[in-house]
Amino acid sequence: MIARRGICAALAIGAAAAWLASAQASDARRPNVLLILTDDQGYGDLRLHGNEKIDTPVLDRLAAESTRFDRFFVCPLCTPTRATLLSGRYYLRTGVASVTRGLETMRSEEVTIAEVLKGGGYATGCFGKWHLGEHYPNHPNGQGFDEFFGMPTGHWDNYFDPRLDHNGRMVATRGYITDVLTDAAIRFIERHRDRPFFCYVPYNAPHTPLQVADAYFDKYKARGLDDRAAAIYGMVQNIDENMGRLLRKLDALGLADDTIVIFLSDNGAEGREGSRYNAGMRGMKGSVHEGGVRVPLFVRWPGKVPRDKVVEQIAAHVDLLPTIAELCGVPLPRTRPLDGRSLAPLLMGKDQDWPDRMIFTRMPGWKRLVSYTGPVVRDLQPFPGAVRTQRWRVVNVGSGWQLFDMGADPGQTKDVAAAHPQVVERLGRAYREWFADVTREPIVRPPIPVGHPQRPAVELPSPEAYFTGGIRWYNQYGFAHDWLTGWTDLADSVWWDVDVVAAGRYRVTAMIACPAQAVGTTLRVTAGDSSVQGSIRQAHEPRPVLRPSRQKKRRYVQTFVPLELGPIELEKGRVRVTVEALNRPAHEVCDLQAVWLRKVE
Repeated sequence: MIARRGICAALAIGAAAAWLASAQASDARRPNVLLILTDDQGYGDLRLHGNEKIDTPVLDRLAAESTRFDRFFVCPLCTPTRATLLSGRYYLRTGVASVTRGLETMRSEEVTIAEVLKGGGYATGCFGKWHLGEHYPNHPNGQGFDEFFGMPTGHWDNYFDPRLDHNGRMVATRGYITDVLTDAAIRFIERHRDRPFFCYVPYNAPHTPLQVADAYFDKYKARGLDDRAAAIYGMVQNIDENMGRLLRKLDALGLADDTIVIFLSDNGAEGREGSRYNAGMRGMKGSVHEGGVRVPLFVRWPGKVPRDKVVEQIAAHVDLLPTIAELCGVPLPRTRPLDGRSLAPLLMGKDQDWPDRMIFTRMPGWKRLVSYTGPVVRDLQPFPGAVRTQRWRVVNVGSGWQLFDMGADPGQTKDVAAAHPQVVERLGRAYREWFADVTREPIVRPPIPVGHPQRPAVELPSPEAYFTGGIRWYNQYGFAHDWLTGWTDLADSVWWDVDVVAAGRYRVTAMIACPAQAVGTTLRVTAGDSSVQGSIRQAHEPRPVLRPSRQKKRRYVQTFVPLELGPIELEKGRVRVTVEALNRPAHEVCDLQAVWLRKVE
């Protein structure tokens, strides 16, 4: 039976490929791709999914104009989903293990959708949250994107008039972040209207901080929602309006019929279980239950993909790379083995006897994975984890397998493991084999590349630092833009693991904050046999303030000033860049945000 299903699936895929070849032969060019990914927007954050408290008219209309995958699965957190989606491979294969501290960095040798399409003659642009490595070549510009405008890291603290990365250079902007990103995507579409383009728009909303204009917030407060839900729904409505702007631009340029529009989210809704509408599913963001990983997927291609069609077969983020490549008629280059399969047969109605499959889910830990004194990832556990088939979801959160019949019990209210021990054994064994396979290549915190010709200036950020003693991140967890504090012992130090691509002289700048009593503190930066030192000559009082948010959360921000230390010689290869304090006039040395290395011509 398995062999027969495989043959039928191959025939279905062949039929879909033949249909696509015929359709594309009649077209003047390959289709454009507009791929929109939202951040923390749950399955239930759409009116068409039964949420009567939210207004999403554009997305509801897009769904009606699309083929919709009603059982589409991603990862429980954002970085793993992004790595899997862009590579077509489960995230642990790509070097990603978590969401911060360098463990969000995808190996640069992974081949992304952008690289596949660029090889087929596409212009490629990414506008929004990358979260797969901020340093070139792990930066979007090194992973196939001609243009990047947005956030290379995960968290961003200010959504109004934000400073954003444009091809490696920070630029000032005016306006709300989702509007600003949409403006940039529209400019990209306009510039490349006469050639095939891949426009990837990974919005960072409605992820925290919950910052949104009063008009949106007040509207949903008036509907009786609490501050958190009102802010999130307002952010989603703003996304909906920006989706309308993108679709209208395609219409105005006459590109709608030639553009594949794909919409999805990166994980389930963030928050406590039951804190907002989740379509009756169990689990929220961070959970391996259905509600943590089931998201909407809409695919619109007028005249090619059926409209208002619902696909019931399960599918996942691993499938998007092979699907997009096939729809665009771009051959896949030689890559590492893919985990996904093309969904073209399901989109084209050539899905007779589509075989059942297993989709694997694992919840990445992050608090316990990082050693503060070395690059080795520790305690990489297989659980929480889950396997989803068309009928079953088997879940292990660390205390044994539970089994749920998702057709009969979509809310996962009854564990039926005792009644189906063979199913539990089969799926549990498959999960263990999968985890062993995807972790065969050890995961380590990667060094920071320095001296690449495309990036003469490199930031060594605190979240990627190693340190000793009482030094700690101010915001506890070391997310993006955090800083180091608690430096009271002269025996302690901070360092970064660096891979110098080009030897030479580099100007060293430390970004610090310190009280007046700390003036006179001398910092020394050492790399190999070379060092440079300088004294703090001016105070900059540390004044952490709560990050603005509609719902207060323990996340502080503050400003830092540069301390120019002078040039240092860096030899090519791996080296440790270490910051030490030679004296300590005050109780603490200083707060340290980052060290910059700028190559001297």
